[in-house]
Amino acid sequence: MPHLHPFRPRALSLLKDYSRARFIADLGAGLTVGIVALPLAIAFAIASGVKPEQGIFTAIIAGFLISLLGGSNVQIGGPAGAFIVIIYGINQRYGLPNLLIATILAGGLLFLMGLLRLGALVRYMPVSIVIGFTNGIAVLIGLSQLKDFLGLKIADMPADFFGQLAVLSQHWREISPVALLLGSACVATVLLWPKTYAMQRGSHDLKTQMKRWMSQLPGTVIALVGATVACYAFKLPVETIGSRFGGIPQGLPSFALPALSWDSARLLVIPTLTIALLGAIESLLCARVADNLTELPRHDPNQELMAQGVANIVTPFFGGLPATGTIARTVTNVRAGATSPVAGMVHALSLLLIVLVAAPLAVHIPLAALAGILLVVAWNMGEWHEFARLRHFSLPYRTILLGTFVLTVVFDLTVAVEVGLILACVFFIYRMSTLFRVEPVALPGLAADTQVMRLYGSLFFGAVGKVEGLAEQVKPPCRVLVLDLEKLISIDTSGLDALQQLQRTLQRQGQVLVLCGLNPQPASLIQRGGLADALGPDGIQPDLSTWLRQSQASAL
Repeated sequence: MPHLHPFRPRALSLLKDYSRARFIADLGAGLTVGIVALPLAIAFAIASGVKPEQGIFTAIIAGFLISLLGGSNVQIGGPAGAFIVIIYGINQRYGLPNLLIATILAGGLLFLMGLLRLGALVRYMPVSIVIGFTNGIAVLIGLSQLKDFLGLKIADMPADFFGQLAVLSQHWREISPVALLLGSACVATVLLWPKTYAMQRGSHDLKTQMKRWMSQLPGTVIALVGATVACYAFKLPVETIGSRFGGIPQGLPSFALPALSWDSARLLVIPTLTIALLGAIESLLCARVADNLTELPRHDPNQELMAQGVANIVTPFFGGLPATGTIARTVTNVRAGATSPVAGMVHALSLLLIVLVAAPLAVHIPLAALAGILLVVAWNMGEWHEFARLRHFSLPYRTILLGTFVLTVVFDLTVAVEVGLILACVFFIYRMSTLFRVEPVALPGLAADTQVMRLYGSLFFGAVGKVEGLAEQVKPPCRVLVLDLEKLISIDTSGLDALQQLQRTLQRQGQVLVLCGLNPQPASLIQRGGLADALGPDGIQPDLSTWLRQSQASAL
């Protein structure tokens, strides 16, 4: 049984040297991230096909728990854009109660992964797969937002890619110019706000100070507030949170037990694995980004997975959605000066305060504005430049990236990752088999009845064919086949079996096999596998030169 990882939240280390100055820095960063998180939490929930308050409650509860219990210093947890298409699809196919059950089960799986120290395995995910499904999810998010961005009156949007294209093509004549203009204005504001209001130094007049202060506000908040004020002041004929959902409750979420059952759990294996896999990948990638942006101690991946697990177990009991680490909010947290998980906890508490005080104002938020914000999120999520760089990489890399991208868009994330991993393994096996080679060696003074071959690389199941044919190459008058294994770095049981078959075939032909220069790993397996006993005391030599001296001495 593997050694279990201790449950040791990073926040506990704060008790040693946490100071007032650090608290003030974390307080400012947390308040900043809380303001940034509000429109994103609402937008992610609506895009996922659920009520807006579910996104806010997820940001509050999961965000607090992930910061309190996690293994990262500055990571911010909550609802993530990558989950939008996953949640929407599960909600459409299985219903909201089963979505909550799948989230709880995924939380248990995430906690178990951290407990068993499997956090490091997520780092072995090929970058081509990560880029492929990230870009695919970005395309699906952008496509799903066209309905509200264009103001189309579509009652029920399908979850699949081609279904969405079909429905959008049927309603394109119903575009609302007001919604399109409002959404476009929000896109422009989010994209241009930081550049338009760049900080100016060296001047202390009131106008400059106002610009400097305004530059600290995120473009998403400015776009949301501006669109809401315009919608309310001019009575714009666009759909709002109030017209579709009736508003956001002004209060804390209530605790409710989902109807857990074995029958439901059996049906939710794939959704559970999808949520757990995406949550693990996103959270640990986000934590690595945070590590690269700060000089703080690096994150503990296993503790982070356990915190994600706890958050995803608890949040659904309050109607919350799957949660993970969020790159955009984490980067905002770092740039705002966060020094510890306290900033993440402040972010969650500030969201709670906003809900308690200002929830009634949310009824006027236009959905076209949220759609515009999400279109920018989708654009920023995708690594589109990787498509232009594909020509510089190998065919396997291009195949895996494009295959994962297409499968994510056309089918779903689980299928894409499964096929991507299979392709990655196949290409890796092929590449490793091409690196393994067998070459003849010419030695001065070598007897006419002796043949020497040198093996390079790793002798594993994908390369054994190059060894199996050696017996046919050893023809009379050759009596001795010497294999120089100094350049052989490893073998597996298939490689061991190939060497044993070679030894038996040569023995039947009246010939002898000698192995020279064994490295530690091959030597250990050959000894344990019984080949060393079959070869006898003279069948294994420390190196080729030692064998050659002994053979020449015995010939005299």
